[in-house]
Amino acid sequence: MTGRLQGKRAIVLGAAQAGNLGQVTARRFAAEGARVLVAGRHEAPLRALTEEIGGAWVLCDITEEAQLEALVQRCLDAFGGLDLAVNCTGWGLLTPFLDNTREELEAMAALQFVGPFQFFQAVLREMSDGGALVQVSSATAKIMMEDHAAYMGTKAGMDHVIRCIANEFGARGIRANSVAPGFTASPMTERAARNPAVVGAFAKEYPLGRVGTLEDTAEAITWLCSDACFMTGEVLQVNGGVTLRRNPTNDEIVGAARKARAEREAQG
Repeated sequence: MTGRLQGKRAIVLGAAQAGNLGQVTARRFAAEGARVLVAGRHEAPLRALTEEIGGAWVLCDITEEAQLEALVQRCLDAFGGLDLAVNCTGWGLLTPFLDNTREELEAMAALQFVGPFQFFQAVLREMSDGGALVQVSSATAKIMMEDHAAYMGTKAGMDHVIRCIANEFGARGIRANSVAPGFTASPMTERAARNPAVVGAFAKEYPLGRVGTLEDTAEAITWLCSDACFMTGEVLQVNGGVTLRRNPTNDEIVGAARKARAEREAQG
């Protein structure tokens, strides 16, 4: 660690599940010298993380505007200002296009478009000049994945909002970027990530030969938030090159899992 974020005051939203990207990012920020306010919907993981890395925590549901305002105020009260903000929230809904209900679409939009939009509004009202914000997007905002339209559409929409922020607030030296991981072992993908056949079906599409890790993504976020970064309004594709190719189809994923199961059964 090189102290790349020494003295920075940061919010990491979406850090209330043990071992998720928000937690990995918060640990990296703290190791790099930042004071970190972690936020999410579950108290126990936030308390435990804060005891580990220092800083502060607050309960916050990204779909509740008043809670977002309170989140930013908590950062100001705890640290005296705000330099960095990262949104790691998300919902990996997998539903065939014709089966998506209005309720699902409204919930997805609230969590992955309206909520992030209002989070960055609240942040930018108080962020110091020269600050940085990062939205966690997805490789699927650029390339296809079956049964994922609501997720993909809201992620892609926020990528364009990030470009708007970068354009409008660049005069204050504020940088705004997205990071786009591909398939990554995380609490959201836990079931699939435990299946080597499924992981293998994805990995063969990655030019670098492996799927990503949370650490890969957290490292990219850290660089985007460091003063060494001269990038804004971009989507950093931190996904081993999968966007040069494609995600596997559902049939390929299921077929790989069945083949692996049959091989195990044949071996006794």
